[in-house]
Amino acid sequence: MIGSLIMGALVGWIAGRVMHAEGGLVRSIAIGMLGSFVGSALFGLLGFYAYGLFANLLVGVVGACLSIWAGRKLFH
Repeated sequence: MIGSLIMGALVGWIAGRVMHAEGGLVRSIAIGMLGSFVGSALFGLLGFYAYGLFANLLVGVVGACLSIWAGRKLFH
C-alpha cells in the first residue's frame, strides 16, 4: 500500500514535469495511480507487459502523460 502511494507520487510528479502541469502531492498521487492503470491497460492491449521497477515506472509515466493530455482536451 505504501509502495503504491510512493510509486504513484513519483509517476505523477514526473508526468507533471513532462507535461508542465501544476499540482500538489495528492494530485500527483492520483495522476500517478490513474496513469499506471491507463498505461498498463494500453501497453497490455498492444501486447507489451512491464516487469521490474523501471519498466513499471516508464509505463506509469506514459499513462499519466496520456491522462493529463486527455484531461486537458476534455476540460479546456
